[in-house]
Amino acid sequence: MSGPIRHIVMWRLRGETAEERSAARAKVKTLFEGLRGRIDGLTHIEVGVDVSAVDYACDVVLFSEFTDQAALAAYATHPEHLRVREALGDLRIGRFQVDYPIKGTGA
Repeated sequence: MSGPIRHIVMWRLRGETAEERSAARAKVKTLFEGLRGRIDGLTHIEVGVDVSAVDYACDVVLFSEFTDQAALAAYATHPEHLRVREALGDLRIGRFQVDYPIKGTGA
């Protein structure tokens, strides 16, 4: 597969209280946003924190784009990405992922 690819990941996070969940969400957002400009081939990164408060929602979504499949594959083992994963430890209790090629420039 060649061409740009979008990588979306959603997590449910550990936390017994609203304060713990809020702190966990902020930590994930800060750590992943810190990858901006640090990884070759990562062309866009955005982190959203859920505000719906519905019981089936994920806590955080990572929306990222890469120049191609090879760049996404390199990201998986990049030292900066591995540093973020290590810093998060077992904070994540559920993870969902979708990767798909970006077709054209329109919506």
